[in-house]
Amino acid sequence: MKRIIHTPDAPEAIGPYSQATVHDGVIYCSGQIGLVPGTGEFVGDGVEKQAEQVMKNLKAVLEEAGSGFDKVLKCSIFLADMSDFAAVNEIYGKRFPENPPARETVAVKTLPKNCKVEVSCIAYI
Repeated sequence: MKRIIHTPDAPEAIGPYSQATVHDGVIYCSGQIGLVPGTGEFVGDGVEKQAEQVMKNLKAVLEEAGSGFDKVLKCSIFLADMSDFAAVNEIYGKRFPENPPARETVAVKTLPKNCKVEVSCIAYI
């Protein structure tokens, strides 16, 4: 059975989706952007600030589901500009100091609310 994950410690969904779903011990986290929970506003304009907030938001969703960064199997990173790769990679990498998950990073034309970075992940409990 599918279980819906919701925490007030991550931004509310801005569309018809859940923050995450769990099925058979696997957590499917929706993409997070740099919105501050409760405000719906960006933490700042810079990619570094947005990436830090993205990772905080993902952490909150994972923890609500009973997981954490150490149990992430795969991440997808979407960038508005591939020139931000190194800055985002540094912030992302701090969450995965050992045995990092599989991952892809792609540049896209536009992201929700014109953010600079979005990250989704799949993990286990």
